[in-house]
Amino acid sequence: MAAVKAAVAEGLEVGCRVNAAVVDAGGNLVAFLRADGAFLPSIAIAQDKAYTAAGFGMATDRLYRLIEGSPALRDGILNRERVAAFPGGLPIVVDGLLVGAIGVSGGSEEEDVRCAEAGLAA
Repeated sequence: MAAVKAAVAEGLEVGCRVNAAVVDAGGNLVAFLRADGAFLPSIAIAQDKAYTAAGFGMATDRLYRLIEGSPALRDGILNRERVAAFPGGLPIVVDGLLVGAIGVSGGSEEEDVRCAEAGLAA
């Protein structure tokens, strides 16, 4: 719960209302927090960013950079249910082992990443 609390607090600090989700290594939701007034569609987006970061073991924006040059790969991956390859999803790695991920949605791309990083640091 500390990670989602820190992410939402960071959002409020920078002036945006975000949703924050943490999933385990299997992509299962283990924590979620929504700032009052955060966009409703961002609930699912935050969860999907976390799911994507856990599933691919990398930041969601890095995933997009890896696939953007191949239309077939990009379209194939991005048309999968729950895949969100834009900034705001970060893997959680402990002692070199992927244990989960955090996803944040509701701010700008930069704000979502900043909030996710605050969650990781918590």
